Amino acid sequence: MKHAYVFPGQGSQFPGMGKALFENNVEAEQYFEQANSILGFRISDIMFEGSAEELKQTNVTQPAIFLHSVIAYRCKASDIPAMVAGHSLGEFSALVVAGALEFEDGLRLVAARAEAMQLACESHPSTMAAVLGLEDQVVEDICRQVMESTGEVVVPANYNCPGQLVISGSLTGIDKACEALKAAGAKRALVLPVGGAFHSPLMASAKDQLEEAIRKTSFKHPSCPVYQNVVAAAVTDPVTIRQYLIDQLTSPVRWTQSVQAMTADGATLYTESGPGKVLQGLIKKISPEAETEGIS
Repeated sequence: MKHAYVFPGQGSQFPGMGKALFENNVEAEQYFEQANSILGFRISDIMFEGSAEELKQTNVTQPAIFLHSVIAYRCKASDIPAMVAGHSLGEFSALVVAGALEFEDGLRLVAARAEAMQLACESHPSTMAAVLGLEDQVVEDICRQVMESTGEVVVPANYNCPGQLVISGSLTGIDKACEALKAAGAKRALVLPVGGAFHSPLMASAKDQLEEAIRKTSFKHPSCPVYQNVVAAAVTDPVTIRQYLIDQLTSPVRWTQSVQAMTADGATLYTESGPGKVLQGLIKKISPEAETEGIS
C-alpha cells in the first residue's frame, strides 16, 4: 500500500478555517504567527473570525488555503507520504510538504501568485464554467470550434473527474461555448462565480509576473515524487518542478490524469490535507477502489 497526500485549491475556504488547529496546537500557533509576519497582515484573524466574503478575496483565499493545508499536515499527519499532488494552488502545498520548497518561500510565492492573478483578472474580464456529463474529447472539440469561429479564448482548464471538466475563457467565449455544450448534451454548463479565466492564455501576464518570483526561489529535490498538474506525472527534478510550476497558470489542471497516474503507481490511500473534502469526492469518482480520508 502506498499513501498519497493531496492538497486542495481555491474554493475550499470556509469561515473559521484553521481556528481549531491554532487553539489546540502550539506548533500550529507558531506557524500562523510566522505567516502573519511574512504577509504583513493578520491573515489568521480573517481565517478564524472573518466572513465568507472576506475570505473570497484572492489575496486572502490563496494564502489561507495554503496555510491550512500545510499546517494541518505538519501537525496531524500520521506518516510520510509516498507521493503528493495538489489541485492548482494546492501544488504549492504539496511541494512544501515534499520538501521541494521551504514553508516561508512557499507562502511568499502563493502571495505573489494571488496578487498576479488578481491583476490579470482586472485586466481581462473573463470567467470559467463547469461542464457536466460530456466526454472530455467532446468538450475539447467544442472549445476549439468556438475559438476558431469567434476568435474568443475558451479552453479546458480543470479536468476534475470523468464527466466534470471546467472551461476557462473570455466572457463571450464562455457564453458561446456553454450554448454549444448544452446543445451537445451536457447535463449542465454552469458559469462559475469567479473573477477570471484561471489556467488559460488570459493568465499570461500573471504567469510572467509569477515566473520572476519563482526564478528567484530555491527549489530542492523532493522527498517523494510530486505529480504536477501540467503533466499529470511524477516529477522529482528541481529544475523541472520549477518550470512546470511556472507553466501551471496558463495550462490545464490535469487532476483526473494525475490521480490515475498515482493509482497506477501504487497509491491505495489518499489523504486530503486542508479545508473541505472536494478532492476526496473527485478521487472516489476517478479511482473508486481507492481509500480516502481527510485531515484539517
